[in-house]
Amino acid sequence: MELQAAIEQRKSIRGFLNKPVPKEVLTQLLTLSARAPSTKNAQPWYFYVVAKEPLEQLKHANVERFRRSEAPPEEMAHTLVEPEKGTVYRDRQVDIGKRLFTIMGIGREDKAKRIEWMERGFRYFDAPAAIIVVGDKSRPIEGTYMDAGLVTQTICLAALDFGLGTCIENQGITYSDAIRENLKIPDDKRLLVAIAIGYPDWDFSGNQITSPREDLENVVTWCGL
Repeated sequence: MELQAAIEQRKSIRGFLNKPVPKEVLTQLLTLSARAPSTKNAQPWYFYVVAKEPLEQLKHANVERFRRSEAPPEEMAHTLVEPEKGTVYRDRQVDIGKRLFTIMGIGREDKAKRIEWMERGFRYFDAPAAIIVVGDKSRPIEGTYMDAGLVTQTICLAALDFGLGTCIENQGITYSDAIRENLKIPDDKRLLVAIAIGYPDWDFSGNQITSPREDLENVVTWCGL
């Protein structure tokens, strides 16, 4: 796939086929994605690639904590922070939520379906694999998050060339204690983001949504041009 087409076509995939992604494919994908830019070539990322029984155990652990209304560990409290009401950032979040719930047939007062949707996120949208991106706590957090964002975007763009879809989600790392326990992630590593990955189910209604983007004139200031 041409790069421009990949950038235009990439979207969050929230429904996947029940089809395993071969380890060889994920290996090729991560080898390519590791070419992402990083500050001073630090490459401060590590990947925990989860599938099959370990992933099922992780999904179960996440959902059980959610059903018990457990608060996330302190290190992940930021995953629950919402954009401030009255800001354009909150407006954009609400807009994409409305679009998704409308196409999925989830009514405003339908608490059961809303909870079910939340659980899908904690199950990595039932993807056959998930990638947990982590970094060293010894590294400055600002640079680590920037580099993690670069490699995460590279994974999501490169995935299209393998026929794969992805969904980037903080929700997938909310219960860091469950993830650390199930994947044996040491305490000196910082959980940065989760990526659900698999072959898209194009019959799934939620996959028809493409989130809008702000008009360029609203986000660019031209200087000298």
